[in-house]
This record gives sequence, C-alpha cells and structure tokens, in this order.
Amino acid sequence: MRVAVVEDDEALREDILLPALHDYGFSAQGAASAAELYRHMLSQHFDMVVLDIGLPGEDGLTVAQHLRTMSDIGIIMLTGSTDRQLQIQALHNGADGYLIKPVDLDVLAAALHSLARRLSPTTRGIVADQPLISCWRLEADGWRLVSPRGEVVALTAIEQCVLNTLTASYDEPVPRQSLIQALNHNRYDCDPHRLEMVIHRLRRKVLAQTNEVLPLLTVRCKGYMVPGDAWHKTTIAVG
Repeated sequence: MRVAVVEDDEALREDILLPALHDYGFSAQGAASAAELYRHMLSQHFDMVVLDIGLPGEDGLTVAQHLRTMSDIGIIMLTGSTDRQLQIQALHNGADGYLIKPVDLDVLAAALHSLARRLSPTTRGIVADQPLISCWRLEADGWRLVSPRGEVVALTAIEQCVLNTLTASYDEPVPRQSLIQALNHNRYDCDPHRLEMVIHRLRRKVLAQTNEVLPLLTVRCKGYMVPGDAWHKTTIAVG
C-alpha cells in the first residue's frame, strides 16, 4: 500500500514517520505541504494519506475535504490539538481516522492497516451475515495480523519475519536457531537474547491491542510453535 505523509515538521516526517511506515511494510512518500502532495499525485498513485492539520498554506482540513471530493483515498489526520471540535470537523471533511500527536507508531500503523482492509476490493462485497474470522490470520504478505475478533495488528519487519517463519510450520516446533537464521537471512542482526525480546514484545503488543492472547507457544528446549487449529492456514513466502 502506498502512503503519502504530509507533515511540515521535517524531523518528524523524515526521521520518524517515514522510516516507521517503511518498517511496517508500507511504501511511504513524504510531502511538506499540500502543494507538494498535489505535485506527487500528478505522477504517483496513493492508497492512503497521513495528513497533518497544521500545514503551511492550505491546511489539512481543507486538503482532506478536497481529496474526499475527488477520490476514495484513505485519510488519517494528525494534530497536536485536543480540540474536540477540530476532530469533528476533520471527520466531517472526510477523514477516516484522527490521531493526536505525539502519535503512537504502532497505533498509526494499525490504523492504516485497518483502513487498508476496508478499502480493499475483496472486502467491499461482504454480506452482513458472513461469519467472523474464527482464527488468527496473516494478511498483506504477512505485514498485518488479524485476530479472531477482527482486530488488526500492524507488524514490524522483524515481527513479520518471525510469524511468517513460524506459520510455515504449523504444529511443528521451530528451533530458535532456525528463527535466528531466518532473521539474519532477512538482514536483521539477531542473537538469541534479542529473539526472546522480539517474541516477548510481540506477545505483549498483541495482547494490548486486541485483548486476546497470541497463540505462539514456547516449546521447552526446542524453540517456538504456532498451533495449527488456532491459525488460518495460508502460505506466505519466507525470505
């Protein structure tokens, strides 16, 4: 998914938002103003835009209204203000979501992934009585984890690699060394201690965002395993 990040704070845009979105699997392009965004849109397609309200020249509220009149692009607004009326105005102008700075990057990525699912052509024709997802699944080439209740968790590149490797061997323990090799193969310098921290953080993150326990088991003296009956079995290329 291609995301435009319109933020006039260069340090926030270039050093924080763009690298984080790249790490969550998005193709992200920065812009410092509405005019720059429009120039990018002449030659590039964007699925979603992360839009600061306080922009120089044309403000974010006006940009959101303009974008909504011309397309179905996904819009997530960012602001440093807690003004409730501003939030109402942003949503009235066509924003799909509204986050207050300093933004939690996990929440921003999850909001974009959730919005991407709603924008996907494959989800627009779902009938009202279709059953809910009954198990965990990986979507968007493994960048998006969806819980049985439909909660979306955006995965970092390292978390994606770990879960892709584990779900390639349902019900079979994957040795720690195999996981470390998979991470190193994908250019992440990983030692056994860091692997433990990655999995610990992933479990905590999923529980905090979904209020559901991730079915990722520790197999004593062997490694880690995901039980097949708790996961929707899809094949995602690893590496």
